[in-house]
Amino acid sequence: MLSATAMDPASATDAPPAVVEVMEHLCPVPHIPEVVSAVRRRARWVLTTWAIPAETADDALVVISELTTNAVVHALPPAMLRLSVTDHGGRRTLRVEVTDTGAAPHAHRPIEGMRPEECGRGLGIVAALSARHGIRSRGPAVTHWAELPAV
Repeated sequence: MLSATAMDPASATDAPPAVVEVMEHLCPVPHIPEVVSAVRRRARWVLTTWAIPAETADDALVVISELTTNAVVHALPPAMLRLSVTDHGGRRTLRVEVTDTGAAPHAHRPIEGMRPEECGRGLGIVAALSARHGIRSRGPAVTHWAELPAV
């Protein structure tokens, strides 16, 4: 936890408060469709343990489901879920990241057994539920991330 100290106003700067990572959890994501519900159950336990507010946890579980599903269905294995909580000067943020090793050769083909209207909404849902979100690429690895306030 961060501690506060008295500060001489003459020595104060406009520097932003330090970002401190408070907690982190890594969860491998096996490349099978039924893993999404198992990852969601594990994530719920972690978020409860971290005392993430229920509304934030519910939104985070939807984000985790969407990003995990995308990695399993559209990307090459292996995939990894990373949950972390940071403290930005007293404001906690939950960050959800799913990293895979890039698009699978069939990434743009329809998914067997799914109707077209059931596909393509996941990242829009992530955008609607998160304060910030994005994609980071490093070599073949692709990380989809989202941040939610965890006050």
